[in-house]
Amino acid sequence: MNFLSLILVVTVLQFLNAYNVRCDEKSSTIRPVEISMEVNIRGNNLTMSYKIEPLPNSYTHLGEGPHWDVETQSLYYVDIEAAKILRYDYQENKVYHSQVEGIELAAFIVPVEGQKNKFVVGAGRSVVVVTWDGVSETSKVDRVLFDVQQDEQFKVNRFNDGKADPRGRLFAGTMRYIGDEFKDRWGELYKYEKGGKVSVVKSDVGISNGLAWNEKLKKFYYIDTTDYEVKEYDYDFENGVASNPKVVFDLRKPNPKDNLLPDGLTIDSDGNLYVATFNGHTIYKVNPSNGKVLLEIKFPCKHITSSAWGGPNLDILFVTTSAKFEGDAPAGTTYKITGLGAKGLPMAKVQL
Repeated sequence: MNFLSLILVVTVLQFLNAYNVRCDEKSSTIRPVEISMEVNIRGNNLTMSYKIEPLPNSYTHLGEGPHWDVETQSLYYVDIEAAKILRYDYQENKVYHSQVEGIELAAFIVPVEGQKNKFVVGAGRSVVVVTWDGVSETSKVDRVLFDVQQDEQFKVNRFNDGKADPRGRLFAGTMRYIGDEFKDRWGELYKYEKGGKVSVVKSDVGISNGLAWNEKLKKFYYIDTTDYEVKEYDYDFENGVASNPKVVFDLRKPNPKDNLLPDGLTIDSDGNLYVATFNGHTIYKVNPSNGKVLLEIKFPCKHITSSAWGGPNLDILFVTTSAKFEGDAPAGTTYKITGLGAKGLPMAKVQL
């Protein structure tokens, strides 16, 4: 039987240590919960079991932008409205939190190629270069890399998701964060290239979100949350140009109020997409060639913001969530998922 035609049946067998997760926002202490699930793939005699576990002390009010750094074996991510950057040290099994001085928002964090302890961070309508040793409770802005949308109209805009493409170009987009971003599509997607050139990739954006690339197929994937879909573009890796958009995954519902909100995005080494849903408790594993859902990964909190592959073998899926609009634990927990039977590719750093 062709794999694309397999029927996936997900059975929750048991919840281990099934007590409530409590999160104290001041201490950011999370009591561990393990969730064990068995996934049965009918017609191929395959059984896969995966486990979802919280990272210790990983709470964020609005977690986003996970980036796995192979060199340091660390997961970097942000707490947007707290202007914090975080690092999960895989060897220590410990999360470090740092307040970035002088900024009010921290939308994403990406390490800088060839510069130890240097990162680009989305800060309001600016992208800044930050120095952080990965341990200290405070970190400093070195300089502003570039600004966007400086007109008075856009003072309610901010950067949202951002990543480097496999050639080290930074792609990052904006959104209206005060007001109605579904009505006022004031966001744009930008590209920063080594040497300082900044250009607009796409305008008429509501909430600029997930980004992923497939170098083998020469594709770029992009999510504008307010479109309720994932778009695929042909991508010229030598010149960093995206063209010919088409929808490969549609999350619209017959009743608009039931629409799922696609958020962050990652890709595995087989080219499958992992689409986080901000209001859906779920990450969808999707085959972009036909839009089929291969797996639904369920979480005990509602707002799933993004994910990234990491670990020594790049086979652990790290997942950020948000407590904003939900509040109670385990919302805001950062998770790791093992046993998915898939792996990712090394994430690129930004070239300045």
